[in-house]
Amino acid sequence: MSIETPVVANKREIRFTNRELVTLIAPLLLEQLLAITVGLADSLMVSTVGDAAISAVSLVDSISNLMIYIFSAMAAGGAAVAGQYIGRREQENANAAGQHLVLLLGATSVFFIALLYVFKHQVLTGVFGQIDADVMAATDKYYSIVIASIPGIALYNGGAAIFRTMGRSDVSLKVSLLMNGINVGGNALLIFGFHMDVAGVAIPTLVSRTVAAAVILGLLMNDSLPLHLSDLRAFRFQKRLLRNILYIGVPSGVENGMFHLGRLILFSLISTFGTASIVANAIGNTLGNFHCFAGQAVNLGLTTVVSQCVGGGDFDAARYYMRKLTRAAYVVMAAVNLLILALLPLIMRIYNVSPEAERLAVTVSVLHGIASIVLWLPAFMIPTFLRAAGDARFTMVASMLTMWLCRVVFAYIFGKYMGYGVVGVWVAHSVLDWIVRSMVFILRYRSGKWTTKAIKA
Repeated sequence: MSIETPVVANKREIRFTNRELVTLIAPLLLEQLLAITVGLADSLMVSTVGDAAISAVSLVDSISNLMIYIFSAMAAGGAAVAGQYIGRREQENANAAGQHLVLLLGATSVFFIALLYVFKHQVLTGVFGQIDADVMAATDKYYSIVIASIPGIALYNGGAAIFRTMGRSDVSLKVSLLMNGINVGGNALLIFGFHMDVAGVAIPTLVSRTVAAAVILGLLMNDSLPLHLSDLRAFRFQKRLLRNILYIGVPSGVENGMFHLGRLILFSLISTFGTASIVANAIGNTLGNFHCFAGQAVNLGLTTVVSQCVGGGDFDAARYYMRKLTRAAYVVMAAVNLLILALLPLIMRIYNVSPEAERLAVTVSVLHGIASIVLWLPAFMIPTFLRAAGDARFTMVASMLTMWLCRVVFAYIFGKYMGYGVVGVWVAHSVLDWIVRSMVFILRYRSGKWTTKAIKA
């Protein structure tokens, strides 16, 4: 069943040339690939510090990543609001929306890290439970430093989202190169040069994220940019703009937060299956990042394109670019995943794990790689489209329901009660959940209800 597309009084035709689309998305592909590659290099360097450091980084990152996922989703939601104003040719509102977004991210991130510091003891003992004394000492030190980096990465994500809205994803790529270069170089210097413990991992993270935030916000102070930051003394709070940002940003942040929470629950379940399953899951997660990076990059570009089309009331253009970018994403995703599948024997040799862990790792990697080619795009690209169009509340509710009912519940059914272990968990979250998500979001997209969800004037 479909509804009639609304007639927009001041409809504007929105067009992106192939060159503009490539200029927007190509840097995003490189940025996503850089992030996961640097993350892999980071984990390898951390492993040389010792088991206590590895455990500390893993434990604290489970908390800090939750906050980062929430703020990155809020940044994308705020950028979608600015994009819709650009589509309406309301430049002043678009610019003000960007400024409101940065201040919102700054204020909320500082507020939440203040809570994390005030209740540090409760977090360390309540969330992480009883852990060895050396791990707790390393965790306390790493926590004390890394938590302070959350406002930096939140503001960087906000600035990067604003530049993407302007079609300048090359800027976020360059700043990302700077940030990751400082992080990797700092880790190498402090770990191998000064032989520091877990602090040698934490300090470069704090410095790199703070520098990235300062640089990208400094670049946004350029008055010649379509979206730029003004002097704080000239800032005028507008309740309407903040409401529009929260209208998309809050549901997106809640959705991302719940998604990460679900991952933590599944990790807790997998940890009960034994060492081989934990190792296989870790390898699967690492390769899974490479399986999906191209789709995630296209999604970032899709937000820019669709938000401007919807803002201008050109829903036909939004549909056209959705189809165009989906076809391109399928081609890239298929090429990347087939290459990874072909290289699996070599990759397994590099890891040099036990035969059981290798067997499980190959199984979950093949499963996730094939599912990424077939199911990832409708399961995750369509909700990105809907959020950019303003239909964020529906995507939040639908995503949370499918996650808890399909991903979590059936992970326990397949993995624990039916005895399929880690493979059963991956079937639940990479096959069943993605199939149900795809069906729900395809129906929502075809209904046309998203055409009525644009931000209010």
